[in-house]
Amino acid sequence: MKLVFVINKESDKSYAKDPKIIEYIDEQYKSKSQIKSLETAKKQYQKSWNEINDEFSDYVEKITGYKWFYPKYECIISVFHRGISSWGNKPRIVRIFNEDPTKMRRTTGHELILSHYFEIYKRNYKQEGLTDGQVWALAEIAAFALTSLDPTVEKFWLGDTEYYINHNYSHIIDLQLKLKDIFLKRKDFNEYILKGIELVRKYPEMNSKGIS
Repeated sequence: MKLVFVINKESDKSYAKDPKIIEYIDEQYKSKSQIKSLETAKKQYQKSWNEINDEFSDYVEKITGYKWFYPKYECIISVFHRGISSWGNKPRIVRIFNEDPTKMRRTTGHELILSHYFEIYKRNYKQEGLTDGQVWALAEIAAFALTSLDPTVEKFWLGDTEYYINHNYSHIIDLQLKLKDIFLKRKDFNEYILKGIELVRKYPEMNSKGIS
């Protein structure tokens, strides 16, 4: 899998629904200084990510047991959106332009793992009939696990390996904590997915809440 960072105004706008945000994005792309910032981010992000791309790609395939479903993924460098992942319908993620090129790696990896999990579910577990909110919760938790709980990731994000629970999605924390030990003791990733599916059904608040 190869991740390529791109600047694309229309794609950036397509993830906004609020007319005021769309107007803001339009205005930003009219600014020469903002365009320069985007171009700088594109160059620096790509250089930083290339240092880990192949090892990260292999790591995710090894842990999940699933090859990446697309050979190339795009990362839209956004003037507004901090992080967005496609729901298994296109090989694309979105990341904000103004982060440190090294520190941005973990969230970028997180978004890629979300996309990968959505594809795994859609292609192999759709018959389980989970709601979008339930699938999102499991994908989000899996991304936290894969970016923190295996020692391999230490070299990807240089010490930023906490299994975060101090995030904005308070309704998934209880399930996230239950799934931590299951991840560490899993026979394989499919077992982790199936136990997650079993547990998520017990949280009705996840039916639709928190999707991003």
